[in-house]
Amino acid sequence: MNNFYLPLMEDNIDREDVTSLINFLSQSPIPKLTNGPKVVEFENAWGQWLGTKYNLMVNSGASANELTMLALNYIHEDGEIIVPPLTWISDISSVLFTKFTPIFCDINLKNFSFDIDTLKTLITPKTRAIFLTHVLGINGLTQELLDLCKEKNILLIEDVCESHGTTFNGQKVGSYGFASNFSFYFAHHMSTIEGGMMCTNDNHFYQICRALRSHGMTREITDDDFKNKIIEDNPDLNKDFIFLRPSHNFRSTELNAVLGLSQLKKLDSNNTKRVNNFKYFIENLNKDKYVTDIEVDGQCNYAFIVMLKDGTFEKRNIVEETLRSKGIEFRRGMSGGGNQLRQPYIKKHFNIDYSKFKNVDYVHHFGWYIGNYPGLLREKIDTLLNILNNI
Repeated sequence: MNNFYLPLMEDNIDREDVTSLINFLSQSPIPKLTNGPKVVEFENAWGQWLGTKYNLMVNSGASANELTMLALNYIHEDGEIIVPPLTWISDISSVLFTKFTPIFCDINLKNFSFDIDTLKTLITPKTRAIFLTHVLGINGLTQELLDLCKEKNILLIEDVCESHGTTFNGQKVGSYGFASNFSFYFAHHMSTIEGGMMCTNDNHFYQICRALRSHGMTREITDDDFKNKIIEDNPDLNKDFIFLRPSHNFRSTELNAVLGLSQLKKLDSNNTKRVNNFKYFIENLNKDKYVTDIEVDGQCNYAFIVMLKDGTFEKRNIVEETLRSKGIEFRRGMSGGGNQLRQPYIKKHFNIDYSKFKNVDYVHHFGWYIGNYPGLLREKIDTLLNILNNI
């Protein structure tokens, strides 16, 4: 338990979800608990909700990121992946783990996605993919970006870990890219405690991911032609133990899937509450003090975005001291704590002047997020607005 008046998240797993677990475990005989039929059921239900053909449940959003890059590395041995500095560490680390070269592109301050003009200058013949992050429920796609990927024949990978239900032109994000990744961490739109999903419409890519999800074992592949070709190429090996590539165990459990099936039933109704909360919040936030001209079409926010209009460190300190004193939990820097280029793991391996990435550095210093969840009372939003607007 915490003592916050307004915590980052509350009531994301309820009694109905726990009851679904109890009922599942109360069966006789005890059902299979490792990756099995409930995982498949959840994968199918998720695909129907999102609109993607092939969906693979994993044990975290970070695992979904790494699985995607490992599978892409099976197709392309090397190359460059364009990534934003405003994202969770797992996006960038998944690129580093697979020996691709990350190319960093500054963001814009309207939807916190790539600055498109800068992005265009970074594309080279070595560019294999653009790894986009939909930040805090804000749609990061534009038609210009989609057209650019098509024109240059570059794969689009969508990180939707923070944006379940966000749409672009009425279609859910995560269904546009060659592949997309979702997280079911406790604080996100829905939760399986820990968990994630990799989604794609490409069957061959999906088959590679199936193997790599489970140590790289070929026996996980369901495309017989693909699998038999590998078996034929390795006659000296037991067909049940042929490893396609070095990989990890990214599998989830039946328990996580049972929670996911229970949570998915409520996702749309809970998202409607989040959308309305954020709309009310951003419309009533003081436009003279805070940035409010964010592109909110299709938004589905699990957090209120707060960013100073004319940020100074003195103003920042006052905001944070006030929020702490009022019991408002917050995170500075928005996604991933702000500018990843300032982090030790980047500075150790790359000689990058992070100060030149001006937009993400501004968010790093003068942007925050505050919890927005389905059970949040309007009176608490009004209290939050009163606190912020009167600082």
